[in-house]
Amino acid sequence: MSDTSPSDNPETSGSTDFDAMTRDIAEVPAVEVIVTVAVNLMSAAAVKLGLTEEGDKYKDLDEARKLIHALAGLLDASTTEISSFHAAPLRDGLKSLQLAFREASVVPDEPGQGPGEKYTGPVYG
Repeated sequence: MSDTSPSDNPETSGSTDFDAMTRDIAEVPAVEVIVTVAVNLMSAAAVKLGLTEEGDKYKDLDEARKLIHALAGLLDASTTEISSFHAAPLRDGLKSLQLAFREASVVPDEPGQGPGEKYTGPVYG
């Protein structure tokens, strides 16, 4: 008789079912994956900019810069892959984050040097 019970077996103890995850992700259209990632980047950037109910509790402009830059790169790279129906609100959200970053900065970046402006061009209020 074995000393391990069925619940000790990694295959039966609630371990991740990678085959099921692969099947699930295979059913999701690429546009939906891109939009979901973009929304997650936007949400994280908003938190790091202190734009949530918690305010400055999680504010970190260095982290916000990275997230906004990544969002801008994703949107730039996916411009031809997602429709304007999906892209327009994401671009609007990106611009709002870029403006909020500029406003939150003690020493604002020069036009064209802010987060993501490498991809979007200078952002003006």
